[in-house]
Amino acid sequence: MQRLDLRQLLQQKLSPQQIQFIKLLQIPTAELEMRIKEELEINPALEEGNNEPEDQFNDSETDEYGDNDDDYGKDDIDINDYLNDDEISGYKMQGDRGGEDEDDREMPIAVASSLTDQLMDQLGFLDLDDKQHIIGMQLIGSIDNDGYIRRDLSAIANDLAFSQNIETSVEEIEEVLHMIQTFDPAGIAARDLPECLLLQLHRRDQDEITILAERILEDAFDEFTKKHYQKIQSKFSVSEDELKKAIDVITRLNPKPGGAGAGMTRIQYIIPDFILTNNNGQLELSLNSRNAPDLRISRSYADMFDAYDKSDKKDKKLKETVTFVKQKLDAAKWFIDAIRQRQNTLLRTMESIIKYQHNFFLEGDESELRPMILKDIAEDIGMDISTVSRVANSKAVQTEFGIYPLKYFFSEGIATDSGEDASSREVKHILKEIIEGESKRKPLSDEKIEQILNEKGYNIARRTVAKYREQLNIPVARLRKEL
Repeated sequence: MQRLDLRQLLQQKLSPQQIQFIKLLQIPTAELEMRIKEELEINPALEEGNNEPEDQFNDSETDEYGDNDDDYGKDDIDINDYLNDDEISGYKMQGDRGGEDEDDREMPIAVASSLTDQLMDQLGFLDLDDKQHIIGMQLIGSIDNDGYIRRDLSAIANDLAFSQNIETSVEEIEEVLHMIQTFDPAGIAARDLPECLLLQLHRRDQDEITILAERILEDAFDEFTKKHYQKIQSKFSVSEDELKKAIDVITRLNPKPGGAGAGMTRIQYIIPDFILTNNNGQLELSLNSRNAPDLRISRSYADMFDAYDKSDKKDKKLKETVTFVKQKLDAAKWFIDAIRQRQNTLLRTMESIIKYQHNFFLEGDESELRPMILKDIAEDIGMDISTVSRVANSKAVQTEFGIYPLKYFFSEGIATDSGEDASSREVKHILKEIIEGESKRKPLSDEKIEQILNEKGYNIARRTVAKYREQLNIPVARLRKEL
């Protein structure tokens, strides 16, 4: 037998306005501009323009995302909720920089020809028949961003058969490949690292040192990568000075001729969200002016509301019209309020970070960084850790020492002999200095670095040294050895 029960539950749900605020908070400044343009396109009640007092929304402290009036057809709509605002002149924050002289709001974009375009241009200068030209285009299209062809030539032959209906052999493809390998940059279209380095060596003057370097790559590449220099010296019966010169020639070659982002034609630069200046020892923080767009509620839509307020409210079509107008006005008001709250949250979070890392922002010395986690900032500003995380993961600050992502300032603490915690970033900085100052003929092992750090008062284990070394992209001692 079915049974009906009545139960009372408490559930926590985010309102649409809170969700909108969260989404706006986590995006960086560059994306905020795009988001504002989207909102301007879909909401005719929202306009760009100067923030005059009569065009502003009512900045009531009691209307904080929690109240959501879904009954748009009621007769008690008050036009004053959208027009009267005698207490404030706009929603811009005190920390914002002036934007009157910033008419150019385009993101800085650098445009350059891609690696593929450069190779295609060079392919056009070769005297090839139609079949060879198509094979060349297929090979160039198979080159990765770092400049290598990692697909088997037999697989490329299959691609040509299926996609271009061209029957060819591996030998024919390899013949065209050797032509492409003569293109600039040197080493392009290699199938592995030894071939890439050899292609570059072949373009050098063939003196004794270059020939020795080629022999090392062809016959002793494994020993070279493991830095077993004594084995190489014995194998080729050369002096230590000759070997050192050959190794120096090899290490100066480019292992990635295509570059890190050769396939990209658009490079987007970092736009800082905060500007921090040092005025005679006083740190002054301001938001990037792009975080404070000139937005206002459309006067024409507000006038429609005013006309309804003075008209016969029994007209059904008029009530339907005002329902639509009220929805758009509410959406515009909520969006402007979300922008205002975003500014306030960004400033409070950054001010707290500056308070924790004050000495670093004064001098730019990494050793002055204090241990700091998200919880520290969240407790200081009275917000949730997730809110601080959204700010830290996508924002950057411009200082006199460069542009830093906010997450750069968050690090765990390492115990010291003095009883205080040191930032893990400070320990990494000291570890890097130790390795830079070591003898390259006899590099320091992780155990030895651990001892040095312990002598300096940092209680750190060998496995932690290894972890920090890997995070700094520093190889093990054996691979750091030089002749």
